[in-house]
Amino acid sequence: MRLQKKTVLITGAGSGIGRSTAHLFAQEGALVIVNDIMEANGQETVNQIQADGGQAVFMKADVTSPGDMKAMAAKAVERFGAIDVLFNNAGISNVGQLHEVDPDVWDKVMNVNVKGVYLTSKYVLPYMMERKQGTIINMSSCAAEMGLQARALYSATKGAILALTKAMQVDYAPYNIRVNALLPGTIFTPFVENYLKTSYDNPDEAIANIKKRQLSGDLGKPEDVAKAALFLASDESSFMMGSPLYIDGGVVFGKNA
Repeated sequence: MRLQKKTVLITGAGSGIGRSTAHLFAQEGALVIVNDIMEANGQETVNQIQADGGQAVFMKADVTSPGDMKAMAAKAVERFGAIDVLFNNAGISNVGQLHEVDPDVWDKVMNVNVKGVYLTSKYVLPYMMERKQGTIINMSSCAAEMGLQARALYSATKGAILALTKAMQVDYAPYNIRVNALLPGTIFTPFVENYLKTSYDNPDEAIANIKKRQLSGDLGKPEDVAKAALFLASDESSFMMGSPLYIDGGVVFGKNA
């Protein structure tokens, strides 16, 4: 029960890593606020958690909307008294070399991946500052630390989040607020599975090629990232501040001979 009596807000918790993390946090005693723009997905996460005996509520909000984020933070604090942990998980991806990226696509991915972290944090932080207590986890990626083919836009957003994490930590350390980042490798989420099926003539070959670049020889699972998020959310990581935590199967620092 490492998160007992804590209220946790997870953005993009309707599927994949967000859903797995919501489940794990609830099992560890947290009351989980499940946020997603897709109501059916978010409510399904809540239903699953409640069926397992956990505590969860759904709040629909768009992370790119200042009004939505301000209202959600206020509603959460009014209803539950505090937001102890914020997991800025919501994000989308893009594939293509820089000259292939349409300006509208650039703006959309930047808005969700970077502006979404900014807005959610902006409206949650004052409540944490008032209590002089809180933990923020930002979802970056191993793409922030290495060059990946045809991932210019996605890498730019995740690099921005890693830099933002470090800057936030300096600003909010005096308020006893910790800010850290997760840097996953390729995680086999429903999104990745669908992308591989729709983007490649031979999805199995594509998966095999991705596996080769990771020392583990396999893709990660959403549960792998959820466990790392639990560590950052718990008091076990109390001496980690502004740090990147890699869950990448060895892709960043390893190299197959």
